[in-house]
Amino acid sequence: MKIKKIPLTCAGVLAFMSSQSPAAPAETPNIVLIFLDDMGYGDMTITGARGYQTPHLDQLAHEGVLCTQFYVAQAVSSASRAGLLTGCYPNRIGISGALFPYDTVGISDAEMTMAELLKQQHYVCGIFGKWHLGCLRQFLPLQHGFDEYLGLPYSNDMRPLDYDDSPVPPTHRKALFPQLPLIDGNETVSELRTLEDQSQLTTLYTERAVSFIRKNKDKPFFLYVPHTMPHTPLAVSSKFKGKSSIGMYGDVMMEIDWSVGQIMETLKELKLEDNTLVIFTSDNGPWLNFGDYAGSAAGMREGKQSTWEGGQRLPCIIRWKGTIKEGQICNQLMSSIDLFPTIASICHAPLPPRKIDGINMWPLISGETGVSPRRYFLYYYDANNLKSVRNDRWKLVLPHTYVSYEGNLPGVNGMPGPTSLKTIVTPELYDLRRDPGERYNVIDRHPDIVAELMKVVEEARDDLGDDLTSRKGNGRRPIGKAD
Repeated sequence: MKIKKIPLTCAGVLAFMSSQSPAAPAETPNIVLIFLDDMGYGDMTITGARGYQTPHLDQLAHEGVLCTQFYVAQAVSSASRAGLLTGCYPNRIGISGALFPYDTVGISDAEMTMAELLKQQHYVCGIFGKWHLGCLRQFLPLQHGFDEYLGLPYSNDMRPLDYDDSPVPPTHRKALFPQLPLIDGNETVSELRTLEDQSQLTTLYTERAVSFIRKNKDKPFFLYVPHTMPHTPLAVSSKFKGKSSIGMYGDVMMEIDWSVGQIMETLKELKLEDNTLVIFTSDNGPWLNFGDYAGSAAGMREGKQSTWEGGQRLPCIIRWKGTIKEGQICNQLMSSIDLFPTIASICHAPLPPRKIDGINMWPLISGETGVSPRRYFLYYYDANNLKSVRNDRWKLVLPHTYVSYEGNLPGVNGMPGPTSLKTIVTPELYDLRRDPGERYNVIDRHPDIVAELMKVVEEARDDLGDDLTSRKGNGRRPIGKAD
């Protein structure tokens, strides 16, 4: 969204007031947002990982709040990032799935990103990592609020090679992909042609992130680090290669943990800890058909590319030394789309005039209230398919077809195994309090809960539409298109 001075009309005043919370602190903090790619719920030692340690992430959780009922906007890369950075369900703003190198669409200029939100409060904004909201120049980060950018425009497997660096057949759709570009600002500065080239990415992002903090230590800053890893193909530097007991995936997670440690140590050295809000999570769950090169959904059903819990529920850590009480566990409903208005509240930034779907969670995070302001969450996938809805306890699964990993032998050594398509024929209801694995359909026992959630479904179909029931929706906005 192009930044311009907004006159304080009645609508502008209301938007500003709605972004505030009585508990919002007077001083605006720096913001550090670390966003992994395809990390599973169980991939930190504090959430059950075995075979490697993540001491810096565990310490981050001990020093802040670990959110255990946290949902990303969708279980796929571009859509998830669109939701994170705009506070909207991604289908509201026309973004679905994962954008490809040949796509001529991306995030619209009419949408306000988190960087543009914070630019209103004179923040310096940097992104070091994977963008994935459009690869043409007009869609890149510097055109959407960021002052610095170094990273990949899309996923690291979008290149004319297979996952093991071997050439793909001429008939494969990847055969026409360009070499993987590393972009600095708006310009491609190199091509990553091999996995050895990719092995330097985590270190490169970390070094630029640390440099950005040092350079802007006397200014309010927003640092966004969307790591390329642990999305396959996996690559790790020599510092961590072979260091875990489970192979490449553990090595990669250990290096990411090191990266988090480098950022946290820099904040401590520069005495910025007390004035920096740090948030850590992932874009979606694990890509399970990659077997030993994939993460763990910690016993939840399915993974990436599905609306089952393993695809969209991730741990989220939020730390603000001296402001957020240490050692908390938050088991209240929350989503990545809620980070946008929460940060707006903390930083006293006016919300955009266009409708967003996120809800200010500062009263919950700060301990002002013990109940989440979010009552419901919508699980959309594909172009615009409403597949499930949940409240604080119950999840109603609607009829739909989905990609399944279950019953298929996963791949090994970085190559994918098969998936299958499965169909939910009639609605199902799950009690997520006692059944996070979604194994026991109790729909016949709770008609009142079904009726409540179906009202939410119908409201969502009116607003956002639903391709599964041929509903258009009146609240959707167009994706950005090439000039």
